[in-house]
Amino acid sequence: MPDIHIQRDHGLGLPAARALATEWAAQAERKFDMECRYEPCEEGEAGGADELSFKRAGVSGTLSVTGESFVLDAKLGFLLGSFKDRIEAEIAKNLDALLAEKPA
Repeated sequence: MPDIHIQRDHGLGLPAARALATEWAAQAERKFDMECRYEPCEEGEAGGADELSFKRAGVSGTLSVTGESFVLDAKLGFLLGSFKDRIEAEIAKNLDALLAEKPA
């Protein structure tokens, strides 16, 4: 079970959602020294979602990207676990800010 679970529905469509996820990854790499890897789903894969994986010391997780939603699941290490609420709020704030910039 993930320590952090955030889901945001949107109406962007897959191309715009991919662009937003790529922007989120760039911010995570720049601000938090995350290592991010983006893997698009196979063309025509039913129910498939792109997956952006991220990690650094003390945290790892995925951001699943579809044309209708983002689902972030993250696992925190022991030391970062005590900051869970603060980390979760910051991730949600950053994702919500990016979504607010994009018209649905």
